[in-house]
Amino acid sequence: MLNLQYLRANPDEAVKLLAKKHFDSKKLIDEVISMDIMRRSTQAELDLLLSQSNKISKEIGQLFAQGKQEDAAEKRKESVRLRDDARMLENKLKSYEDKMYQLLVLLPNVPHDSVPDGKTPEDNVTVRAGGSMPSLPEHAKSHWELAAQYDIIDFEIGNKVTGSGFPFYKGKGAKLQRALISFFLDHAIAKGYVEYQPPLLVNGETAFATGQLPDKDGQMYFVSDDKYYLIPTAEVPVTNVYRDVMLKEEQLPVKMTAYSQCFRREAGSYGKDVRGLNRLHQFDKVEIVRIDHPDRSYDVLEEMVIHVEELINKLELPYRILKLCGGDMSFASALTYDFEVFCAAQKKWLEVSSVSNFETFQSNRMKLRFKDRDGKIQLAHTLNGSALALPRIVASLLENNQAADGIKMPSALIPYTGWNKID
Repeated sequence: MLNLQYLRANPDEAVKLLAKKHFDSKKLIDEVISMDIMRRSTQAELDLLLSQSNKISKEIGQLFAQGKQEDAAEKRKESVRLRDDARMLENKLKSYEDKMYQLLVLLPNVPHDSVPDGKTPEDNVTVRAGGSMPSLPEHAKSHWELAAQYDIIDFEIGNKVTGSGFPFYKGKGAKLQRALISFFLDHAIAKGYVEYQPPLLVNGETAFATGQLPDKDGQMYFVSDDKYYLIPTAEVPVTNVYRDVMLKEEQLPVKMTAYSQCFRREAGSYGKDVRGLNRLHQFDKVEIVRIDHPDRSYDVLEEMVIHVEELINKLELPYRILKLCGGDMSFASALTYDFEVFCAAQKKWLEVSSVSNFETFQSNRMKLRFKDRDGKIQLAHTLNGSALALPRIVASLLENNQAADGIKMPSALIPYTGWNKID
């Protein structure tokens, strides 16, 4: 959630920056500021009235002490009237605060100055690329054909048991999943991240705090009887570990990692882009989350990008890193880098990670603050990244490493799989 003080001081700047996200915010920001003016005016009126009420209460005590009962009774009537007026102002104040809050949560995060202009993924800017393009055998197969050939992923059983987008992994396919999860977690732990195993269901307050609600309400699975949401990423429960927490500066940075299954409705997805593992409703992912000082969060963002890049290099996959344009960014992000790997049989780039800095957007919602060494209270910056999402990594490993005698594994994974080839 955007900071009210920032909007109050920089309304024109906010409108200009949000236009980068192709969000027309002027009317909304004007309404927020107007509501804030009425709220502050009402608060001042209430403060004055309460001051008068306190003064009269003291006068009543003095009048009783002096034996002036009638004068005290008159003052008491005035005190009752002031209390009634105060209750009316308190109700009015709460109404302004509620309306202002409802408007504030509709505003996305402002993008960082370095975010490129643009509206669609085609406008994203390639920062760098790496890895070598594979040379595939003639008549190379897609990963879903390879999965059927080697009997490692069954999409039909998943469709029967649940529905489209819920595959069954089996044999070496299931072992490959476990191997990748352990590989990703071990790499994060070696970098100083503390491992968590979070719940897969969260309440509405938790989903709101990280920006999933109200923005992505329709994309989340909802358990109506219990009013719980299935998580779309481990970012949601893990970041909320520090909701309503006051940290000390010396406790920063907070570094957390978690494996979880993720659930996304992916409403409106169809066609060739959802074949096989390209787009699932349930998938596995390892997440890294940072809570850090505002002065160093953009250095931390670059560090997290390097972390993900190292993983992809160790998996020997061709990749590119994109800086997302304003129109392709998420509601809550201030700056996002996407990683894509090349899936050679499909001849297409597939996104496997997003690494984002949210600045104070999430921490303002969740009241995540820290006290600096001078005793000043500040909002922390939050960051997270996929390190990594499994489905498209698996798709690329299968397609890019296929040969006549099987599918070879990158050397970094062999200690985790226990074998060097799927055959």
